[in-house]
Amino acid sequence: MPKFTVAICGGGVGGLACAVALSRYPDIEVNVYEAASKFAEVGAGVGIWPRAWKIVQALGLDRELAEVAVVSPDHHPKLSFNFRKGDQPEGHTFYQLYTPGGLVTIHRPSFQRILLRHLSPSSRTHTGKRLVSYSQPAQGSSHSPITLHFEDGSTAACDVLVGADGVKSATRATLVDELARAASSAGRRDEAEALHRAAQPRWSGICAYRTTIPADALRARVPGHKVLKEPMAYFGQDAQVTAYPLLHGDIINVAAFRARYDLEGTTMRGPWVVDTTKDELAADFSGWEPEVQAMFQCVSKLSRWAIHTTERLPTFVSGRVALVGDSAHAAVPFQGAGAGQAIEDAYLLATLLGHSKTTLSTLTRALKIYDEVRRPYAQLVAETSRECGMLFTFNYPGFSSRDFGEGSDADKLRTIAETIRRKWSWAWDTTLDGDVQRAVQWLEAS
Repeated sequence: MPKFTVAICGGGVGGLACAVALSRYPDIEVNVYEAASKFAEVGAGVGIWPRAWKIVQALGLDRELAEVAVVSPDHHPKLSFNFRKGDQPEGHTFYQLYTPGGLVTIHRPSFQRILLRHLSPSSRTHTGKRLVSYSQPAQGSSHSPITLHFEDGSTAACDVLVGADGVKSATRATLVDELARAASSAGRRDEAEALHRAAQPRWSGICAYRTTIPADALRARVPGHKVLKEPMAYFGQDAQVTAYPLLHGDIINVAAFRARYDLEGTTMRGPWVVDTTKDELAADFSGWEPEVQAMFQCVSKLSRWAIHTTERLPTFVSGRVALVGDSAHAAVPFQGAGAGQAIEDAYLLATLLGHSKTTLSTLTRALKIYDEVRRPYAQLVAETSRECGMLFTFNYPGFSSRDFGEGSDADKLRTIAETIRRKWSWAWDTTLDGDVQRAVQWLEAS
């Protein structure tokens, strides 16, 4: 007889990592509900920094993930990125970012398959189950189940709901509505209005062209292209390109970003993701250096994504419902931290749920501790990701491509690179250990 049941809505990296982390506790029953008809990750590459890799090791995933990584992780300094100014006829590399352990890049579908293999036999997966909303009993009714309402008209019950359903999260929308109704009932109308605004994702003003290209096709065009072996980050005014090898170097993951910070927070008109052509990509990056253009010429299938984020929430929990990953704190992707942050959320939450002090009667306390410990850090990472994006695209206060003249930009570019390194250092210089210890201590003292 399980001590309680957990429903995880969303079968991406965050949701499956949470299910794997909960698999360590055989007295917890887990159901994973995925909206799609099958488990199939969208996107090509996942970057895992040492801070998140330590959690991967704790979950016993490291050996299998290392086998599909381009570079096997260790503690030695590795080249994480070449920083290169590319928005000109002749680009130049101005900084090499070496970090302890480097950035482990993994093919996202491979990562998902490994996570699915590590689910416990007591974990059940369900596909074609898109959450529309949930209803939970009034505070204090700890033994009455939460009811999940799916798009196909079916329902399910659970004791704890984990919303891992991404930036368009229905879990977040319902959770925020619960909080707003409570604030409104208490006469806090301004707070209620602010909460209602936070329910929906907002456009960052950034669009990303995403694709993968065959390494052999690029090698045929430019035999010595750096990205065949090393990760590259190309900087430009209002634009940026990130590219790195995947699947042992057989394919190259390419993401090209166009930023309009004056449109940040506005409503994106039209679909968020559309198929497009390499002609549109080339037009958006006309004037960029030949090695960037060479990658673009190898493109056969391309999509353009409007990058959306979430407003800062005052809490990631409501009653017996908790948010993880993009549902809670979707950020722009300029620190390669999205997957790692979701894994951190999942591990801390699962550790608290699995603790012997957490029972059906004390679930709300465990979730409050998760929120108090985890939310400030996750929101800080989201903010520094935005700041790094502004640095990559020369939009950060004090830096502009217009300041760069031929031969006179070296000092300013190095300052930009060192500023990025400083803002990014949390990913390799810190661990989640202290937060886990603090959360467990609070739980044991309560």
